[in-house]
Amino acid sequence: MAAGSTIGTIFKVTTWGESHGKAIGVVVDGCPAGLSLCEADVQKLLDRRKPGQSRFTTRRNEGDEVEILSGIFEGKTTGTPVSMIVWNRDQRSKDYSVIAGCYRPGHADFTFDEKYGFRDYRGGGRSSARETIGRVAAGAIAEKILEQLGISVTAYTKSIGPVEIDESRFDLQEAKSNALCMPDAKAAKEAAEYLEKRMAECDSSGGVVECVISHLPTALGEPVFDKLDANLAKAMLSIGAVKGFEIGDGFSAAKSCGSLNNDAFRMDGAGIKKVTNHSGGVLGGISDGSDVVFRAAFKPTPSIAKSQETVSKNRENMELVIRGRHDPVVVPRAVVVVEAMAAITIMDMLLLSMTSRMDWIQEFFNRREKR
Repeated sequence: MAAGSTIGTIFKVTTWGESHGKAIGVVVDGCPAGLSLCEADVQKLLDRRKPGQSRFTTRRNEGDEVEILSGIFEGKTTGTPVSMIVWNRDQRSKDYSVIAGCYRPGHADFTFDEKYGFRDYRGGGRSSARETIGRVAAGAIAEKILEQLGISVTAYTKSIGPVEIDESRFDLQEAKSNALCMPDAKAAKEAAEYLEKRMAECDSSGGVVECVISHLPTALGEPVFDKLDANLAKAMLSIGAVKGFEIGDGFSAAKSCGSLNNDAFRMDGAGIKKVTNHSGGVLGGISDGSDVVFRAAFKPTPSIAKSQETVSKNRENMELVIRGRHDPVVVPRAVVVVEAMAAITIMDMLLLSMTSRMDWIQEFFNRREKR
């Protein structure tokens, strides 16, 4: 029986561990040999998702320091599985004892019990957002390989609650300097004020993360079930709090017409370029050479310190107030998770695409014979 903890075909990522277990980790298989890699490369991304960085994140005190256990020799990958671990240091499992006998609204408690007949109630176990540590660690490897191919993956907060960035004020550097990862200083200030109000009411907020993949070659993706956009959608929707995905114009394309939504082609030097990018860089499930632009919608954090109706495991109606340390909004810490999952997906599809054409295979092996 498949446990659903692995993603990828060639660049294969398997996460393991629970929120309040001893550790969280990941195994990355299919990483090419010869890549320079050390803990600092991975830590750089993990530091972007760790808790306690601002007023708008959980106060759980975790350094999230990564250790690479295998797959590295003399500073380079060996082509064998890369295993990484982050030890859990600040568990407060007793904070969750009150919900051991009931189901938290908006969480996976009920569905886990229905599926397995048993659940780890300490922070949600495998369904906890802490599981994303493994994804981010794997994404750090994928991003490093993509950088050497000239491909960049950049995510940022597009909106929090009703506050959305203004494209005329877009400043990517600003996203790196404010707590909400918004590339618009004015919007970040307004979003912070909105969050303060939600927190004062013991409530939470959702938001949208946008991601741009630049310098991706054409011909990436398969025309039917393994479409590039379909695999990106699966990767994003596998993130616990994501409830929506759109690429390019997304749902607004449904209100458009063909004459406006179609991207015209023109010659640009020796190559074919699109005049616009309503498609979001994907046509027929295959990359078209433009930036791949997509968005992931995150629901409000379900753990709120406000009375909610629920039921106990004994099937009795009850009221529940959730205590403990929780993010009032998951979006800022989820930005790097979106980035990581996009990088993992692109890395796997790049490797898969190498066998798409006979001339590419011949070119690869002929080059090896000439060495």
